[in-house]
Amino acid sequence: MAYYPISSAVLEHLKKSDKKLKKLIEMHGVIKRKIEEDVFKALVFNIISQQISTKAANTIKTRLLALIKTISPKNIVELSDDELQAVGLSFRKVNYIKTIALKVSLKELDLKRLNEMEDEAIIKELIKLPGIGVWTAEMMLIFTFKRENVLSYLDLGIRRGVKRLYNLEEVNKEQFMKLKNIYSPYASIASLYLWQLASIK
Repeated sequence: MAYYPISSAVLEHLKKSDKKLKKLIEMHGVIKRKIEEDVFKALVFNIISQQISTKAANTIKTRLLALIKTISPKNIVELSDDELQAVGLSFRKVNYIKTIALKVSLKELDLKRLNEMEDEAIIKELIKLPGIGVWTAEMMLIFTFKRENVLSYLDLGIRRGVKRLYNLEEVNKEQFMKLKNIYSPYASIASLYLWQLASIK
């Protein structure tokens, strides 16, 4: 299992950038967050997880892996819509996943070249795909492409973490972008700590 890479040098940089973030990092140490480096598999799993509970999503992923062992465009294309729906996928999600799998299989979509692109270019390419919005693309920047400077304003958990860390009632886009500049060029790593803070009951 792969985890998001966090070096001690990056943590030291973030601790120097913001006193409150420094305390948060020292409280939690190195955070381990799983990543999925296979772009196609990440797309499939992100679509599966949309608008359902984590438990339900994990059940569907387990059933799908039991059915085809390896999540690949070829294996997905070879499944019927009925087989995919039988693992718990909605008709719409089946359509999204099979459309992407077919595009890759027919070489209409080259997922490998995404790694060579800048962050914004990756987002623009990903949101052209069915079922992929900006938030999903931003999450893939962090957890698939391992990009280091992502702070998603669309993510409710991140915003909750920001509000808790800085004792704010609300946080607007301007405040958010100022924080990204403070955390830059390691806003993705700061995000991991903000999620951790947001998850505390």
